Amino acid sequence: MSATVPSPHDSLALVAELEQVRARFAAIVSNTPGLVYQFVLHADGQVSFPYLSDGCQALLGLTTAELHATPQRFLDLILPEDRQSYQDAMRASAAAQWSWNWEGRIWVDAWKDVKWINLRSTPHMLADGAVRWDGIMTNITDSKLEQMEVRHSRARLAELSAHTDRVKEQERTRIAREIHDELGGNLTAIKMAVAMLAARLEHGAAEPALRDKTDYVDQLVDRTIEAIHRISLDLRPPLLDLGLVAALEWQVKEFDKQTGIPTSFSANQRDIGLDTDQATALFRIAQEALTNIAKHAHATKVSVKLARLRHHVSLKISDNGAGIAQADRSKPASFGLRGMAERARALGGTLTLSHASGGGTVVAIKIKQEIKPDTAQDRLMPPAAGATIAEENISAAK
Repeated sequence: MSATVPSPHDSLALVAELEQVRARFAAIVSNTPGLVYQFVLHADGQVSFPYLSDGCQALLGLTTAELHATPQRFLDLILPEDRQSYQDAMRASAAAQWSWNWEGRIWVDAWKDVKWINLRSTPHMLADGAVRWDGIMTNITDSKLEQMEVRHSRARLAELSAHTDRVKEQERTRIAREIHDELGGNLTAIKMAVAMLAARLEHGAAEPALRDKTDYVDQLVDRTIEAIHRISLDLRPPLLDLGLVAALEWQVKEFDKQTGIPTSFSANQRDIGLDTDQATALFRIAQEALTNIAKHAHATKVSVKLARLRHHVSLKISDNGAGIAQADRSKPASFGLRGMAERARALGGTLTLSHASGGGTVVAIKIKQEIKPDTAQDRLMPPAAGATIAEENISAAK
């Protein structure tokens, strides 16, 4: 049985169709930003570029002929510190037959400049054991520089925020001490003088109205002293000077007393290992979390747990209230949550919000920190009144 020989007319039609396909492909490639390529990793470890589009020289500073002749020159373009990640990504893609997506820096000698490139390609296993990738390389320098600028801007903003918080706390401390020392001392002297005046009026024939006025001034001084004490505590609790554990114990008791919500506190160490600025920032986060609970949670029970672990410090505030909806977390005016997150980031840590089991919310803060091994004295910390000592490590919110 003889094979069918295509007629000259059919051959011409096939050639015309092939040329049309090639023209379409060339048009698509010429209008594709970047470099369209085929790359082959041979079984003996050698590499080659069977196909390179005209974008080769514009992207890599090499002509297609140069890269065809010496494929190794592409690896030489990659900065030494980025070559290992390039080769690792290539081997992983070849082994698993999944897409190869890599970005890194190259040195373009023609322009004496560094470029960021991204390559995306799909692997195909060949019959001889080689792997061929079909893909595209693009110049992502502008977008990478923009990303880096955004990161730098955020870092500078975080530094400014942290500095502002430190200055604010220093000013709070100064004002609190001046109020306590200056105004407190003056009011104490006024109270003593009023007491002496009242004693003399008791022994003399003073009018009742004058004695009433003296009693009123004495009561007014007492109320003012109480107000000064409260304002000083709000500005900066003196217990922060004794450490974070003491300050949180006090804050939890105050929250319990003011809101009527049963609130427990536990800590697994006496010395949490934070400096004054870190302890103050963590205390402010706890204050803000408790304020949010009082305003919005409708909770009937709250717990605050502090733990010093091997590589980080953990603070977890949990309630059994209504919880926080996702829409509430992303509100533009959610400055309380944003402030808490910013303080945590400034400490080199993270803040997460999650749903508590049985309802409510868990605010978990983790601060990475290398801490020296505990001393026996630390481990034998006695529980304070109204507080319990956690017997297990506090885990971060899931």
